[in-house]
Amino acid sequence: MITNTFIFLERIGDKLEQNIWKNGIHNWDNFLKRKNVKGLSRHRKLYYDRKILNARKALYNFDSGYFLGLLPQSEMWRLYDFFKEDTVFLDIETTGLSKGDDITVFGLYDGINTKIMIKGINLDFNALKKELQKYKLVVTFNGASFDLPFIEKRYPGLIPKIPNFDVKSVTGKLGLRGGLKNIEKQLGIKRSQIVDKFYGGDALSLWRMYRATGDDYYLNLLAEYNEYDIINLKIVAEHCVKKMKENLFNIHFASNALARHPGVKNDS
Repeated sequence: MITNTFIFLERIGDKLEQNIWKNGIHNWDNFLKRKNVKGLSRHRKLYYDRKILNARKALYNFDSGYFLGLLPQSEMWRLYDFFKEDTVFLDIETTGLSKGDDITVFGLYDGINTKIMIKGINLDFNALKKELQKYKLVVTFNGASFDLPFIEKRYPGLIPKIPNFDVKSVTGKLGLRGGLKNIEKQLGIKRSQIVDKFYGGDALSLWRMYRATGDDYYLNLLAEYNEYDIINLKIVAEHCVKKMKENLFNIHFASNALARHPGVKNDS
């Protein structure tokens, strides 16, 4: 999807991007091959050519950080298909939100394997930082507002300068309401019977029970809860990316149909 995207260019928003697509320019190569693009001056077209060439060079050098500041947070999903194999799904659990609170569990999922790191047991921030350097895109749920700022405040520089596809930034557009667990239920995604009863605040309760009793039963439940968060996040993220692409292209093709058949009513 990223090579079909033009909104990273200055002064190009959703409407102008749709107009570019309507002109039969569906990707960067189409754009570069055209001498003229309707609605763009020759000077502006040449300027955009240079910007697209820079973006293409960065993309095929797997420099995802190039798109930081160019794509709005709500459009980072467009990077997912290209960087899917270099994506990490991330979720943390904390002792709370106060100044002295810390991370208790750090969960990572690369789409195949999970790594659950627990404070005081196997959470090594040097090893974690090295692990995170492998990735080109981080996927979170509400991570732009909570997880990533929390991590940066407690452990500056731990997260590499790569784009964050925050799934929550698109769920509302798709009619999916609530937190991750509520959305899972809307999509028919399952958890184990015990963990299915837990919600966000229960993670802290499990941590406190473990600390008070030393019983690994509570710790294992906490780890399982976090693991479901990151594994199911991938399912939800891919559902959202698919639906966002369908919505964009449906608008495009519907507009083209109306242009070809102006007498046809659009009831959507």
